[in-house]
Amino acid sequence: MCQEGGKCARKMRPVTAGYLLAELIPAVTLSSAVYSLRSIGERPILKAPDPKRQKCDHWTSCPPNSYAYRLLSGGGRDKYAKICFEDELLMGRKAGNVARGINIAIINYVTGKLTATQHFDMYEGDGSGPMTEFIQRATPKSLLFMATQDDGGSRLQAKAKDAIEALGSKEIRSLRFRSSWVFVGSIGFELPPGIQREKINHSDGSKNRYSGWPAEVQIEGCIPRELS
Repeated sequence: MCQEGGKCARKMRPVTAGYLLAELIPAVTLSSAVYSLRSIGERPILKAPDPKRQKCDHWTSCPPNSYAYRLLSGGGRDKYAKICFEDELLMGRKAGNVARGINIAIINYVTGKLTATQHFDMYEGDGSGPMTEFIQRATPKSLLFMATQDDGGSRLQAKAKDAIEALGSKEIRSLRFRSSWVFVGSIGFELPPGIQREKINHSDGSKNRYSGWPAEVQIEGCIPRELS
């Protein structure tokens, strides 16, 4: 509206409560308030610590004064057998000493030290005889860990089965072509009852995990050390 003399009065915008609040409160304060309201309903995220790795990849640690072991048979063409003792890979692909047949590692039970490793082909040649001699050369107070890779049964002879059975095996006489098998034996002392000592899985065309091979088998556990 213009008054006499040419001067015009400025038209005033009506003031609403919302407009007044927006003018009085800075934008930064409004943003902080909205963030605070959103945070009220959020629960804090608590991240559990990563589990501590145990020897030979056990889920839980072995009791004090005991040995940890884990045996895994081969499976198919590309799954290699593994023998782990006290977190050391005694035999396996990374160790470069595992092959087709029966793989054996011998441990001095008193000291926990590796004595010998060897693999014996049971598909071609005469691996059964040398394997029998290898087992028989093991000294008293020895642990013997065995795991098959591919085929451990085709050329396994009776004397070799007798030698392994004497170590405590219950399944060696049922070992067949491409059976997956792992076993823990002992010479000169008895292993405690209840520990995992042996497992076998036979090849079956209708059940095999791999083409022509059964699934691998595994055992693990803790063996009490000899008290000196």
